[in-house]
Amino acid sequence: MKYLRTFWILIIACAFINCSNSSQNVASKFSLPFEKIERALENPILSPTELYWESKDVFNPTSIEVDGKIALLYRAEDSTGIGIWNGTSRIGLALSEDGIHFKKEEKPVLEPTEPYELPGGCEDPRIVKIEGTYYLTYTAYDGKTARLCLASSKDLYNWTKQGPLFPKLGWTKAGVIVPQKIKGKYYMYFGEYGAWLASSTDLINWKLEQEDYVLPRREHKFDSVITECGPTPIITDTGILVIYNGAEKTDKGRIYRTGYAYFSKEDPKKLLYRCSAPFFSPQEISEKTGQVSNVVFVEGFTYFKGKWFMYYGMADSHIGVAISQ
Repeated sequence: MKYLRTFWILIIACAFINCSNSSQNVASKFSLPFEKIERALENPILSPTELYWESKDVFNPTSIEVDGKIALLYRAEDSTGIGIWNGTSRIGLALSEDGIHFKKEEKPVLEPTEPYELPGGCEDPRIVKIEGTYYLTYTAYDGKTARLCLASSKDLYNWTKQGPLFPKLGWTKAGVIVPQKIKGKYYMYFGEYGAWLASSTDLINWKLEQEDYVLPRREHKFDSVITECGPTPIITDTGILVIYNGAEKTDKGRIYRTGYAYFSKEDPKKLLYRCSAPFFSPQEISEKTGQVSNVVFVEGFTYFKGKWFMYYGMADSHIGVAISQ
């Protein structure tokens, strides 16, 4: 019996070791494209100014490389409607040659003009460039309902609004377009309380692929309250990398952190891997205190001059960047 018990102990130990190694191999295969990322010492890199349209807060930026520069399109709030819609949002534009020091345009490039955009405005942009055209998803907020919308441009300054993408779904936000066709279709992940998948053949008209979330919230995790797509997905050899923002309720209130997942390039609704813990969390004072405390909210992720630049909102008040090392 003694030898039999020892035998089974060894079998269980070997199985545990093999399982651990297997988990480590999977995590290594579906890793982020950097080993380490650090906040810039210059943070916050963008803050509110005396200009009326960005006098209250600036946050939640999307990024893209344009002619050897980083273009940052960001959400800016004025000081109207405090306590009701808490500031009308517009989309501003800033350019940088080093990814850290930016020059802002004095006027917003996208302003609320439509009934479904007023009084809340145009919020939380995400950008992609496909075949010479920029496509910008954003949230229109009329003070009651958030609607995921789309605009297109050839130059980042002049935008054509395409309207709400899913008018029948009601409250919708956070659309990130996969930057290349897959089997004749374009795909977009979107949603705030979990991610849906939609498809399009022309990048203008979109339809839901399935009613269920492809990336749902998870109980007792950092993404148990909010699971919202972040920057434009990255196509890798491993799959489609989707960085997303998660939130959970804690004894300190709601905390927003950043995670990631991989989907299949052959079948974009098939989830291949999802991180078990966040890789980016509020640490600095400007991330822990602001319009909404304890928030890092990533919407920009761009490879620039040999490094990854990750742009994020800091407590819904300022903009920061973290750079791969």
